[in-house]
Amino acid sequence: MKKYVIERDIPEAGKMTDAQAAAAAENSNAALAQLAPAVQWQQSHVAGDKIFCVYLADGEAAIRKHSEISGIPITAIYPVDRVMDPSSAQS
Repeated sequence: MKKYVIERDIPEAGKMTDAQAAAAAENSNAALAQLAPAVQWQQSHVAGDKIFCVYLADGEAAIRKHSEISGIPITAIYPVDRVMDPSSAQS
């Protein structure tokens, strides 16, 4: 499986209530259950009018199928080439 970052333009995503966020996660989980094990959701970062999701998937087609089933739009899909963190500075 490859790691992907999915960009989603969702107006006022950052203003979601806890209940709205929980409902969105439940909706996503239901779609993931139908597609398992081809797609796995790792986490999402909500910032303003965008949500950036980190997925593991067999390919972009599986991610697009998740979007179709869940109704959660995709703006762009970016395959992850490398993961970096503070420990990346050590050789």
